[in-house]
Amino acid sequence: MNFPQKHSAAGTTIFTVMSALAAEHNAINLSQGFPDFPVDDRLGTLLHVATNVGFNQYAPMPGLPILRNEIAENFRRRYGLEIDPETEITITPGATYAIYAAFTAILHPGDEAIILEPAYDSYLPNIEMNGARAITVPLSAPDFSVDWDRVKAAITGKTKAIIVNTPHNPTGAVWGKSDWGQLADLIRGKDIFVLSDEVYEQLSYDGLKHYSVLGHPELREKAFALFSFGKVYHNTGWKIGYCIAPPALTGVFRRIHQFLAFSVNTPAQYALAQYLKLEDVPPVNIMLQEKRDRFLELMKQTPFTFHKPASGSYFQVAGYEQISDMPDKEFARWLTKEYGVATIPVSAFYTSGKDDRLIRFCFAKKEETIAQAVERMSSLMVSP
Repeated sequence: MNFPQKHSAAGTTIFTVMSALAAEHNAINLSQGFPDFPVDDRLGTLLHVATNVGFNQYAPMPGLPILRNEIAENFRRRYGLEIDPETEITITPGATYAIYAAFTAILHPGDEAIILEPAYDSYLPNIEMNGARAITVPLSAPDFSVDWDRVKAAITGKTKAIIVNTPHNPTGAVWGKSDWGQLADLIRGKDIFVLSDEVYEQLSYDGLKHYSVLGHPELREKAFALFSFGKVYHNTGWKIGYCIAPPALTGVFRRIHQFLAFSVNTPAQYALAQYLKLEDVPPVNIMLQEKRDRFLELMKQTPFTFHKPASGSYFQVAGYEQISDMPDKEFARWLTKEYGVATIPVSAFYTSGKDDRLIRFCFAKKEETIAQAVERMSSLMVSP
């Protein structure tokens, strides 16, 4: 049978490949971005309560009103932003889904969408599955800042969207307020929409503030802001995210959403709504900064190179030039098989496979997991 080729990305994602390799070799999995520590007991209890009090049927298409109301209140409290829960918030089965739905809402065949690389691997196929063309612009290593001249050069009359990600996966870079101003200057007066992937928005470190596209009044009018509860509350398997957009964009987003998923896990929505009401939930960035700092301190026992501590997300990029000159995918496989620690090669985040000999570690793990992984790698030697 002949099946249509909807996109040019590889058949199986590197995350699936490396997690499978980790399982095969009984390796510690610091590759795929999910925590191995439990959720707050109160959140688990609320999920159980939800099933007992009757939240077991379809939720409304935009999401449970109680959850959308609590999200709006949460953003008012944390960012001072006013968001209409009825016309601007849509609950989705995860942020990756929300990214696809947003692209599908605005792209037509022949359009172009700009991706800043390295980038999360769903962006490219999402664009191509809508008949559009992805235009990639590299971030500037080693700090992975945006080269705005290159972004400007990538904009054409066909450009319909740009997707940005802060805090950034895989590099941990965080946008400052000036970055949003630069972007606004570039697309002012143009029919270009912004998809702002902010799934790690509560994971900024060293006192850095998260600046959302929603805090820029001009960009907010043409932006889809995309979020994930999984990254904040360590429950990635619940697959609950949400999209915040102005009413007109929310309308076109929901036209897609209602025929893809329509409704999202009702008891999980109820549990999250009740959990958001709690006033004594500690900020997640404090715990994860402690994990980042502990990871970096322990990794001093190894020959890996760290150009800069991650400013956000739960990933840390490292160089291995003192250990080997292998291509990064080959090195990641070798490290998994020979030393029992799985990572992600950063070339997987480039459509071209650009290889800077960097790998990505996930440090959102229990302390003993990190300690065991570092112990396994402590015997790595500097290459002669």
